[in-house]
Amino acid sequence: MVDKYIAPEDIEKRSFAIIEEELKKEIDPVIKPVVKRVIHTTADFSYADTLVFSKGAVERGIEALRQGASIVTDTNMGKAGINKRALGKLGGNVYCFMGDEDVADAAKERGITRAAVSMEKAAALGEACIYAIGNAPTALISLHEMLERGQVRPKLIIGVPVGFVNVVEAKELILQTSVPYIIARGRKGGSNVAAAICNALLYQITR
Repeated sequence: MVDKYIAPEDIEKRSFAIIEEELKKEIDPVIKPVVKRVIHTTADFSYADTLVFSKGAVERGIEALRQGASIVTDTNMGKAGINKRALGKLGGNVYCFMGDEDVADAAKERGITRAAVSMEKAAALGEACIYAIGNAPTALISLHEMLERGQVRPKLIIGVPVGFVNVVEAKELILQTSVPYIIARGRKGGSNVAAAICNALLYQITR
């Protein structure tokens, strides 16, 4: 029976209770808030198995946010989904350079993707940043290349691009690094997943 009188503020609470009830596996309590918020966003319980966390990734992400780290995304959709009010309280900003004219011009001139160039532009900021990638595997590849050259040191990489071409391979590259990461192995992911992970970290501080 449909409960049309449920209060809006109770919908999320009830949704998380259902997720808790239907989870089929024990999950480390440190990463559990992240896993549950991704499931809440996608209604896909497979993320309980495919989300991979480097040691201390959640704690280090939260600490970076506490210290005012900003978040870099590879889509405006991801940017829109991140709770900027919560982030702003901590002194951070959300950046997405995908639509910038200089990024588009450089990508065309060099024959590479805007996502790759936008990561270079973000690295040039010189700020403490969390990189939340939900769409473009070339953004992860660009980050990996800059890591190898010592040109960037993210506080955390959230690598959850969705798709078929270079997606799995790009995620595996990040898994080989020493940078803190949260990765959705396989083809699944998306900008909504990247934003959900960011918010899961933020809400452990601001709620």
